[in-house]
Amino acid sequence: MAKPKLNIALIGTKFMGKAHSNAWAQVAHFFDLPVQPVMKVIVGRDAKGTQKMADQWGWQEAATDWKEVIKRKDIDLVDVSTPNNLHAEMSIAALKAGKHVVCEKPLAKSVKECEAMVKAAEAAKKANFVCYNYRRVPAVSLARQLVQEGKIGRVYHVRCLYLQSWIMDPNFPLVWRLQGDIAGSGPHGDLNAHIIDAARFITGEEVTEVSAAFETFIKERPLGAMTGGLSASGGSKKGKVTVEDAALLIGRMSGGALCSFEATRFAQGRKNGNSIEINGEKGAIRFEFEDMNRLKFYDATKPSYLQGWTDILATEANHPYFGAYWPAGHIIGYEHTFINIAYDVLTAVGKGGAALKNLGPTFADSTNTQRVLEAAEKSAKSRKWVATGCK
Repeated sequence: MAKPKLNIALIGTKFMGKAHSNAWAQVAHFFDLPVQPVMKVIVGRDAKGTQKMADQWGWQEAATDWKEVIKRKDIDLVDVSTPNNLHAEMSIAALKAGKHVVCEKPLAKSVKECEAMVKAAEAAKKANFVCYNYRRVPAVSLARQLVQEGKIGRVYHVRCLYLQSWIMDPNFPLVWRLQGDIAGSGPHGDLNAHIIDAARFITGEEVTEVSAAFETFIKERPLGAMTGGLSASGGSKKGKVTVEDAALLIGRMSGGALCSFEATRFAQGRKNGNSIEINGEKGAIRFEFEDMNRLKFYDATKPSYLQGWTDILATEANHPYFGAYWPAGHIIGYEHTFINIAYDVLTAVGKGGAALKNLGPTFADSTNTQRVLEAAEKSAKSRKWVATGCK
């Protein structure tokens, strides 16, 4: 029996456009889905480049007018993979047009924008999902499972780092990620957003108050543009950097744990150093994305002579998501986190009802991450502790 088709429109052709295109193209090869994803149209500003993207990744059509595409009756789901300043407008328009919406992180530039998106999602009663892809790493989902099972008991400490070094050259150009009116913030909204979401996901707790410090090390850069991935080119004229280069915050969580989050693009020697350690009364867990198939687990309930960090290779068929891929020990990569997202989204849309309600992180869920980000920004300016409003 033929499965019902779900026509997808993707807005965005760069780094995330590639990651999402690959996910939609590959998901049905690995997972048994209730619906058949159809890569209907990809939208970008550059007609020639967008057509090239469509040809390369298997999109049926290429377009440059996202507003017209969203109105189309043959589009069921809109995937927003654009710079941050466009997330709210595009997502709200798609929801009002009766489409399911997948949106890249961070959800928006402000809590106010997020709340408007939540309101639109509630009115539309359609799938609304935010692409915090690290939740879909099997080892990270396993970490959540261990916490839920009580393996580490009460959580005392949550320590998170996200360290990169790709803009340390002062001649690296002033791309959109370094412009506050487009990106909203620097590594704080880009990287801290990921690890705040991961901490909330794994522990099931909220960050209730924060104290933060931000710093911009290079104040001016050559004007330029992204050329692909995290590469860029620039000229001789310079412009002002209007986001932070590094953000550090400490905080408290709803269950009583102390937490810390550090994000920077000035960590020499680090390419994508995303890591988290959680210490509890009965044990601890540690994850590092650059070794993404492994989870470290410390079981303090064992006799002292048996205690030590256990190295779990999260590639067994009964580990989250992994059973759809390869035999045990045959590792997966970054791109598979987006394939896992596509699986969860398509499964929820296909099943509807409770599955759609439980799909996460939703716009409402991700608004709490934005509340933490915004509270940290206020704290960095005031040099005082700021409540997040999350409970």
